[in-house]
Amino acid sequence: MTSLPTSQVSTVISDPASVDAAIESRFSARAFLPRPVEREVLADLLRVASRAPSGTNTQPWQVYVLQGARKDELVRTICEAHDAISVDPQLATEYREEYDYYPEKWISPYIDRRRECGFGLYGVLGIGKGDRDKMHAQHQRNFRFFDAPVGLMFTIDRIMGRGSLLDYGMFLQSIMLAARARGLHTCPQAAWNGFSKIILPYIGARDNEMLVCGMALGYADESALVNTFQTTRVPAESFTHWIE
Repeated sequence: MTSLPTSQVSTVISDPASVDAAIESRFSARAFLPRPVEREVLADLLRVASRAPSGTNTQPWQVYVLQGARKDELVRTICEAHDAISVDPQLATEYREEYDYYPEKWISPYIDRRRECGFGLYGVLGIGKGDRDKMHAQHQRNFRFFDAPVGLMFTIDRIMGRGSLLDYGMFLQSIMLAARARGLHTCPQAAWNGFSKIILPYIGARDNEMLVCGMALGYADESALVNTFQTTRVPAESFTHWIE
């Protein structure tokens, strides 16, 4: 058993505004520049993110970093499968998520927030309700990592419990904030989960691993209209309950 170093216990954050800025400027970027991200930068932000908390220090995460030709090959394969489903929707039965990311039954206020997000994004892009081709093309942007130079796939051992997914969320947030500290942006993506039977063998995951999500990472395209879309947040007063 190791104890925390004195510096870790006594460290003072001299610039809390920068910590807040990293949190508040994080958003799901949906257009990236082709500018590459150096491997040393990726390795360093993953090192920092490894300090994320997990129950009894289980650290249940596995990360697969996709770049270059190998990333492009996976993109082509998944886009072909996605296009095939569009032509023949019955093929969707071949692709199942291994865990329920969303509820089986939507209720207010969650369905309202979901609709606001979807309508808002499509509104910025000029995609009307029922415009099937444009909706399909925009959804497929997920499977192109929104043109980001780096694609990340995250897996977890299937033996782990639901609490480990809570741990995983903190790990993912740590990656996204460490990325902001380095001038990078991200987009966490559950869209990949339905194609896990293609993705897991491709990345060399073991039989006991389950896909948690993917993530696009790179330098955001500041000129892209889609990156002007901003989701709303309910005020903290609406979800905070003071017990005194």
